[in-house]
Parts: sequence; structure tokens; C-alpha cells
Amino acid sequence: MTMKLSMKEQLRTDLTTAMKAREATEVSTLRMVLAAVMNAEVAGTEATTLTDEAVMTVLRKEAKKRVEAAEAFTAAGRTESAATERAELVIIERYLPAAMDEATLQAIVAEEIAASGATSAKDMGAVVKLVRARVEGQADGGAIAALVKAALS
Repeated sequence: MTMKLSMKEQLRTDLTTAMKAREATEVSTLRMVLAAVMNAEVAGTEATTLTDEAVMTVLRKEAKKRVEAAEAFTAAGRTESAATERAELVIIERYLPAAMDEATLQAIVAEEIAASGATSAKDMGAVVKLVRARVEGQADGGAIAALVKAALS
């Protein structure tokens, strides 16, 4: 009988595997992610062990950092650094749930607008909150806000 590993344990196991396979990019990315998880665990007044959901939140933040860094490097003409950031993003995304496609997200936005009775841009915050609760990290907050804004204008 096999037990499901926690996200943190899975990251450590994959790090060990990557080290044995001498995958430099994967090793450095997983070390960086594990360091971010450990920093999150000791942040605040008391050290805690993160739940899988909290580890996923850290992974989403790290993925977002990679996207922003790749865009910045591309804008600055540093294509090699941008490629490194994108390679790290691919590794991080393996641990995140699949992103929701735009059509499904639009349908959820439409359902939540109808259910809440929202009619104007004043109701945007409430609708975004409802949609975010429903998609739980499967869609980017900026994409949600843009779709809600477009639907309410």
C-alpha cells in the first residue's frame, strides 16, 4: 500500500532524483522552491509546517515571479536569462494544477454574475471574490478581474 506524499515531501524526492540524474536546472529550481517553502514556514511569530494548500500558494507565487522576470528580461533584450526563467517556470508548473481554459472561466464568470445579480462595475469586487473562491488557483487573478470587468461594462 502506497501513501501519498505531501507536496513538500514530493519536492524533496524529486530533488533527490534530479540530483542523481544531474539535471542542473531542475536541481536549482527545486532547491529554490524548497527554500521558499522553508522561508514561509518560519515567517511570522511561530514556525509551522505548511499544508499542501499553503505549499501550492508558495509555488504559485514562485511561478508568478518567473513569469514577471522572464517578461522583464525579454524587454531588456536578455533572451538567455528569459529562457532560464521560462525553464524554471516549466518545472514549477508540473506541481501546480492545470490552468483553467478561458472559455470555462468565462462561463463561471457569467454564472457568478447572474447568481449575484451584479449589474455594474461597482459590483466587480464581489463577483471577483466569488469567482476566485470557485476556481481556487486554477486561474490568474488578473485574468479573472479582466473577464469580470469586461462582462460588467
